[in-house]
Amino acid sequence: MSLRVAVVGSGPAGSSAAETLAKAGIETYLFERKLDNAKPCGGAIPLCMVDEFDLPPEIIDRRVRKMKMISPSNIEVNIGSTLKADEYIGMCRREVLDGFLRDRAAALGAKLINGTVHTLEMPKTESDPYTLHYTDHSGGRPVGDTKSLQVDLVIGADGANSRVAKAIKAGDYNYAIAFQERIRLPDAQMAYYEELAEMYVGNDVSPDFYAWVFPKYDHVAVGTGTMRVNQAKIKRLQAGIRARAAKRLEGGEIIKVEAHPIPEHPRPRRVVGRVALVGDAAGTVTKSSGEGIYFAAKSARMCAETIVELSKHGQRIPTEADLKVYIKRWDRAYGMTYKVLDLLQTVFYRSDAAREAFVEMCSDMDVQKLTFDSYLYKTVVPSNPLVQLKITAKTLGSLMRGHALAPTRSW
Repeated sequence: MSLRVAVVGSGPAGSSAAETLAKAGIETYLFERKLDNAKPCGGAIPLCMVDEFDLPPEIIDRRVRKMKMISPSNIEVNIGSTLKADEYIGMCRREVLDGFLRDRAAALGAKLINGTVHTLEMPKTESDPYTLHYTDHSGGRPVGDTKSLQVDLVIGADGANSRVAKAIKAGDYNYAIAFQERIRLPDAQMAYYEELAEMYVGNDVSPDFYAWVFPKYDHVAVGTGTMRVNQAKIKRLQAGIRARAAKRLEGGEIIKVEAHPIPEHPRPRRVVGRVALVGDAAGTVTKSSGEGIYFAAKSARMCAETIVELSKHGQRIPTEADLKVYIKRWDRAYGMTYKVLDLLQTVFYRSDAAREAFVEMCSDMDVQKLTFDSYLYKTVVPSNPLVQLKITAKTLGSLMRGHALAPTRSW
């Protein structure tokens, strides 16, 4: 019998996993509880993702070639002059991106199930199947029939509040909350953001992250994120970014308000038995940048590729040890990226003095090139060691000038 795999969640992670499995001829079931779901998200994707995941031009709302970094004292640094003519950061609406990836996976053979998985029943022996109990919402029914499905493997791509992760006791992780308002601007105001995005730093907009104004198709996404999670705090921080960007948002109309948890580090266990976690469920969001879309899709594709390879295209059932090969490959490929970005967040988001130093440092051309190269192409170290030394010296100089190395009080 051929391998049967259930993928729970059809965001960029789940759909990418399902597509890879379906292409290999593996019987794949893709679950999504809400087909019109639009996850609260800045929606930025790196240039490498466009080619690597074969995204068509219509998926990209805006091609950002300029970025403003705005310090706590409202000093503005323009970055982007190091970009080549064909380089950009893609800005997407998640409902458009997710819908495209999901539909493509289904067209390639994944069986799309509009349903909510509420229970994952564990096998009694190593060879028994997993049983997913779910509510079927097909036909748009909010209260549907309860059904079951038996499979050999499960991929949990169901986000930060993953039920799959809870079922396998994968352990908890710290998480931040992203809060975002979509604001439709008058044409004159929107023209300012034609190919420009803004990032604001400061305790007034986030004590441990940044706030953003990202352009979309016919509106801007204005939001913030923080690990200091409570409703009153997030509202104050959102008021902070609205105040900082007030002149550029004049005449705007709020068309949607969104909030969502974002993992801050990997779960303690990402593979248990024949269940693997990917994307937010696994904790693949990066610190400092808060990037999640590319790494979610990439982790899921790597997981699915490992399943295809070690199952011999679905002819054998992979073991837990087989699935853990995906984790080893992932950590080997991107472990350094996470360590570098974790260090950057620790150094530069610790105080407003450190944030001022960070924005000052962003005015340097070598720093700008490294920043864009690392984001667009997922490289974290410049090829020339002399450039690395120069950047390190400039970083220390900026921190010293801003008195940012002094001890800070804990929050």
